[in-house]
Amino acid sequence: MNVQDYLLPLVYKPLWYLKKLRGQTIPLAFYCADPLDYYMFQPICDHLDMPVTYIAKNKKTRAFFNAGHIPYVRFPSFPDVVIMARHAAYKFPVKAIRKIGFDHGLYQFKRWTSAKYYNLFDVYFVSSPRQTELARERGISTTRAIGYPKLDKLFNGTINKKKLDDLRRDLKIDPEKKTVIFTSTWNVGGLSALDRWVDRVGELTDAYNVLLTVHTWSDPAAIAKLRRVPGAVYLDAFDISPYLPLCDVFVGDYNSLIGEFCALDKPIITFRVPLSDRAVPEVHALIGKISHQIDTFDEIVPALRHCIAHPNEKSAERQKANSIFYLKLDGKAGERAAKYIRVFTNGEGKHETLS
Repeated sequence: MNVQDYLLPLVYKPLWYLKKLRGQTIPLAFYCADPLDYYMFQPICDHLDMPVTYIAKNKKTRAFFNAGHIPYVRFPSFPDVVIMARHAAYKFPVKAIRKIGFDHGLYQFKRWTSAKYYNLFDVYFVSSPRQTELARERGISTTRAIGYPKLDKLFNGTINKKKLDDLRRDLKIDPEKKTVIFTSTWNVGGLSALDRWVDRVGELTDAYNVLLTVHTWSDPAAIAKLRRVPGAVYLDAFDISPYLPLCDVFVGDYNSLIGEFCALDKPIITFRVPLSDRAVPEVHALIGKISHQIDTFDEIVPALRHCIAHPNEKSAERQKANSIFYLKLDGKAGERAAKYIRVFTNGEGKHETLS
């Protein structure tokens, strides 16, 4: 929170109550802090069957909405119910506003922030019962496990054979080669291994189809370098989950995309990274169990060959991890979230009464 956030209630509260009195509040809104938030929300929005007003936090998000011809209003705005993919309920400092939140990443790959931010919500969606247990241990009482809506399309038939064939054609995937995706988190607490492969990943393009993606906060110079790798494809999409089924092997470090690929029960390779203050020990240990770990790029070719030859080697560990990361992988997480949102939008119940 910054100084403006502390001053916001002084102006926001009287304006909200005035608009409420005049019947000018927004029935249901989604607070969009980043374009990724919009894509995370769509698998939930698809099941709401009610109008949603998008609130754009900043210039970047407004530009995204304008480019996509998506109607929106600017922040600050005044909803009766607000949903967000952030723990920023303090942006709407009126207790009468129903607040619903969810994470923009899978599970708890990064440490929880202060419990007070989560407890401002009426309900905060998480991906699994284990995550709810972890939240309670930290004094967070508002979480509800619904699964991970972002991956619904991989399990409900949306990403079908035709869609995958279209993606292969668009990416010019060579059917005679195995496909490998390289990913990385942003460089915080030593968790990124991007520097170990950014200059050498091009060595693999003769033998493999190579897809590349990194966290949007990564070094712009490194991203520019990856875009120029001959024979590789840099994925510009905000949501790269539709591309995951195309891949035979996943390469990462300490990013939540590891958990998303784990849901497909395919081989994973990770560069070992230190257990820093930003990492969660449980997740750090899980990554070591579900993946073939290496330290340097010189180990990548033997690791790829091993994983391709033995794709089921760590399947049991991946299935165990999936039971920790996810409530269910049934393609219905968005439906479950929409059910709770409809309850709040209709003015019914509190978090503890929902079932």
